[in-house]
Amino acid sequence: MSKCTRKIEYVKEEPESAWSILEQIARGGAQKMLKLALENEVEEYIQKHSDEVDKDGKRIVVKHGSMPKRDIVTGIGPMAITQPRVDDRRLDSGERFSSNILPKYLRRIPSIDNLIPLLYLKGISTNDFGSALSDILGEGASGLSPTNIIRLKKVWESDYQLWRKRDLSDKDYVYFWVDGIYFNVRLDASRSCILVIMAADRHGNKELLAVQDGYRESKAGWREMLLDLKARGLAIGPRLSIGDGSLGFWAALDEIFPETKRQRCWVHKTANILDKLPKAIQSKAKSMIQDMYMAPTKEDALKAYDHFVKVFSDKYPKAVECLTKDKEDLFTFYDFPAIQWIHIRTTNPIESTFATVRLRTKKTKGCGSRIATLTMVFKLALEASKTWKRLKGHKFILHVLENKKFVDGELVEEVAA
Repeated sequence: MSKCTRKIEYVKEEPESAWSILEQIARGGAQKMLKLALENEVEEYIQKHSDEVDKDGKRIVVKHGSMPKRDIVTGIGPMAITQPRVDDRRLDSGERFSSNILPKYLRRIPSIDNLIPLLYLKGISTNDFGSALSDILGEGASGLSPTNIIRLKKVWESDYQLWRKRDLSDKDYVYFWVDGIYFNVRLDASRSCILVIMAADRHGNKELLAVQDGYRESKAGWREMLLDLKARGLAIGPRLSIGDGSLGFWAALDEIFPETKRQRCWVHKTANILDKLPKAIQSKAKSMIQDMYMAPTKEDALKAYDHFVKVFSDKYPKAVECLTKDKEDLFTFYDFPAIQWIHIRTTNPIESTFATVRLRTKKTKGCGSRIATLTMVFKLALEASKTWKRLKGHKFILHVLENKKFVDGELVEEVAA
């Protein structure tokens, strides 16, 4: 008996991506849950009006088939949704069924509308949105053409105009961080300067307080901004403002909120001093500057300050002058809670946020207009504010607002007379 062998060829099938399977499961589960929710919503509405009948005793609010299928763009990709239809034959009722879960003209869930400005502000050009969103949401992410992106930018402008007129009469801020940020504007001969104020409230929460076109960092621009805050109800200024050496802001602050103390940013001051020293000694000088603002007490900080002046005054008078001219405003933070020194020695909270704005304008070679620049700064800052963390030691803020005395970061207990 002869043996017969047969060669069997196996075709290796590529396994389906685990992520793809998960996406299908998630999308399918979401569709079922949404369908059930819509049906329950319609059923509740019909039951609410079950006692309303016509002359023949028939209900006049009933379910009547389904509405045409439509695609909704979601965070897990496009989903085809079939919504139940309500037949409402009441006359002059003034009420008609409208789904709160799935509004009539909704084509994208709100999180997608948040994604669009985030992508735009992160450097995605208008014409690249289609491919970018397809990669994120899957094929079929329609309704996001360049025309729609332009339309959304108009909406952002309206949002900004409403936001900048909001009432501030119930606000009380402990700290301001201020900055003036320059951008190239393609349709304008001069560079646009956007004035920005970030604030910390009585609960230690940071918020975007003001964004305004300043044209330049002048006293007039900052004065207009601070007066606007006052006109909208901000009766008392912050207890401390932190900023760089812009004379325009400090002059305006003294006029509008003279009770506010001043703290110069140590990061800016360090950079300005080092710029006036040879590279060979910049490392040593930087370490000596850090000894000032990292000292545990104001006395120790002033000793480090005096030492720096003695070491460099003969050979590098310009560097020493850069330090000494702002002496009164460099050590103010010692009069505030020590746990918050990390927040108030520099303008890092505002600088880190707007580093992304600068990246955006660099990628697009500048915005087309001043209002486009303002809108972009506003939208990016609002996105960034969602991740801003509460100040450390927020329990001490009420003491600061009550003008309690701090020495070297420690609260001085008042002795009863």
